[in-house]
Amino acid sequence: MFVDSNVLYSRTTRDWLFLLRNETRDMFQVHSTIDVVVEVVRAVRRAKPEVSGAVTHALHQQLVANLDELLTDYDATVEFTGVDPADRHVHAAAIAAGAHVLLTSNGRDFGDPGRLRYELFEPDAFFLLLDDGAPAMVRRVVVKQLAYWSSRNDLGRPVKGVAEALDDAGCRGLSERVREHLHVISDS
Repeated sequence: MFVDSNVLYSRTTRDWLFLLRNETRDMFQVHSTIDVVVEVVRAVRRAKPEVSGAVTHALHQQLVANLDELLTDYDATVEFTGVDPADRHVHAAAIAAGAHVLLTSNGRDFGDPGRLRYELFEPDAFFLLLDDGAPAMVRRVVVKQLAYWSSRNDLGRPVKGVAEALDDAGCRGLSERVREHLHVISDS
């Protein structure tokens, strides 16, 4: 699977993607490019100009460490019929990676899905597919996320929970599944 910068920019979708990748091991791989990594870091810098260089460096390191492949070269002259010329490099890199899936939050920008060499998936739909096929593995990620969000509550300030974070990230389907997993976990 090739992953677009808008998926990696969101802390919630990025964390879920990488945690699920690590938990499910061989179910899927995550490929991207240095261009996408740079886009993510640049977007964080624009959104939070006050953060230190250590924060953006750590983000860069996290992205690179969790990708199965970081493509360094691809032919950006391939035919692209999408509506956003800035997405041409993502399309070209997905083709170069031999990706069967492009994980993106703006699939409509890539043109007619029937003419693409890959399937377009929004993060929520992809996460639901994983939960359909490997619910026990997703539940283990829910436990990890629950521990993370619980530790954030120990800092003495109100924070949202794991399901609420998914809602805010546009992953409402997974949010409902997480609530179901939490119910099963609490009954254990």
